[in-house]
Amino acid sequence: MSAARTGTPRRVLIIRLSALGDVVMASGLIPSVRAVAPDAHLAWLVEPAGAPLLRHNPRLDEVIVLPRPEWEALWHAHRWVALARSVWRFRRALRERRFELALDAQGLLKSALCAWWSGAPRRISLIGREGSHRLATERVLPAPDPLRPIGAEYRALARHLGAPGAAFRMDLAVGAAAREQARAKLAAAGVAGRYAVLCPYTTRPQKHWFDERWAELATRLAAAGVRPVLLGGPDDAPRAGAITGHAPDAVDLVGKLKLDETVAAIADAALLVGVDTGLAHMGTALDVPTIALFGSTRPYLDARTPRTVVLYEQLPCSPCRRHPTCGGTYDCMRLHTPEGVLAQAERLLAAASSPAPGATSARAASSAAPSSGASRDAASTEAGPLVAHAPAAPAADAPPSPVPAPGGDRR
Repeated sequence: MSAARTGTPRRVLIIRLSALGDVVMASGLIPSVRAVAPDAHLAWLVEPAGAPLLRHNPRLDEVIVLPRPEWEALWHAHRWVALARSVWRFRRALRERRFELALDAQGLLKSALCAWWSGAPRRISLIGREGSHRLATERVLPAPDPLRPIGAEYRALARHLGAPGAAFRMDLAVGAAAREQARAKLAAAGVAGRYAVLCPYTTRPQKHWFDERWAELATRLAAAGVRPVLLGGPDDAPRAGAITGHAPDAVDLVGKLKLDETVAAIADAALLVGVDTGLAHMGTALDVPTIALFGSTRPYLDARTPRTVVLYEQLPCSPCRRHPTCGGTYDCMRLHTPEGVLAQAERLLAAASSPAPGATSARAASSAAPSSGASRDAASTEAGPLVAHAPAAPAADAPPSPVPAPGGDRR
C-alpha cells in the first residue's frame, strides 16, 4: 500500500464546484483537513461563481477555478478541437500538482471526473450520485442523523479522514478590500449603526417567505433601531421593490455587492434573517446571530451554535423539496409570522449584546484572525406554533452507513 494512502497526505484537493450554500457548509473541511494534515498543500477546486468565497482564506494554499464558462462557450460554438485542447490543458495542470488525496465533496459525475483527472491515488467520493463513485477509490455514505446538524454529510467525510468532530467548523474569511468596499457601499446607502441583513431570495418559490411579511418584519426592525438591509444576487434585484415599496426604511442592496463584499456585509451585521439560501448559511458560518426560515426544505435543524435559530414546523407534506403538493399556497412558510420571527430576533440581539462573562465568541476570534493574507486564486424555543430549533449538545459521531443522508441541491 502506498505511503500516500497510509500516511499523512502532502497534497490535498477538495472538490466542491458549485451551489454556494454547499460551498459554505463544505468549508468545514478546511480545518478538518488541517487537523489531520497540518502541513499539507491544501487546494480547493471550484467553479468561478464560488471562488470569491474561498480566495481570501489564508488556510487554503490554492484556489483552482474550473473554466466551465469557457468550455460551455466552446461547446455552443461547436469548436470541438479547441474544447478538447482546453480540457486537456486543465487536466494536465491538475496532474502536474501531484495531489495525493482528492476529496469529491460534491459526489456528482462532473466532480468525480475532476478528482480522477487529478491523478490522486486516493480519491474519496461523498455519497457518489450518478455512478460517480466508480471513479473513486473510496466512498462515504453518511448515516442519517436525527439531529440533522449543519453540513452533516461533510462532517461524515471529515470523520472518514480521521478528523476529530470539533475540528469541523465552517470557515469563511473576509478580505480586507472586500470589507472596505462593503462598508463604503453601506455608508453610501445611509446605513449607520446596527443593521440586520434580510435574505429573502433563493432559486425555488416554495422556499420563499412572503413579500408582505418581509416588509412587516423590516418595518418592525427599523422601529427597534436596527436598519434592515436586503441582500441578494443580480437576478433577484427586480423583486426587491415588492418589499422596499412597503418598508421605506429598508435599504435595497440586492445585486449591488460582489459576493465577497456580501460576505463582508454579513460579517458586520447585528442580525441575519434568511430562507434556505447560501447567504443564510454564511450568517451561521460567520457567527452572526441568524434566523433561518425553513419549510419545503430543511437542510439542517441543528446549526451547532446558539447564535443560529432554525424555524421549521414539519407538516405531513414537508419537506417536499422540489415537488410541492400545496398548489402554490406554501403552507409551511405561511406558518412563519413576523411576530414570531421578531421575537426570536429580539432574543438573539439581547444575547449578543450581553455575552457571558469571560466568553469569547467565535466571531470575535475570527475577526482577530488574518482576514485576507495573500490572494490564493489559482488563476491569479417557540413562537406561535413554530418550534425554534436550538442546537442540542453534540452527539457522538455516528459511524458510516449505506444509507445516504438527504441533501439539498447538489448541482
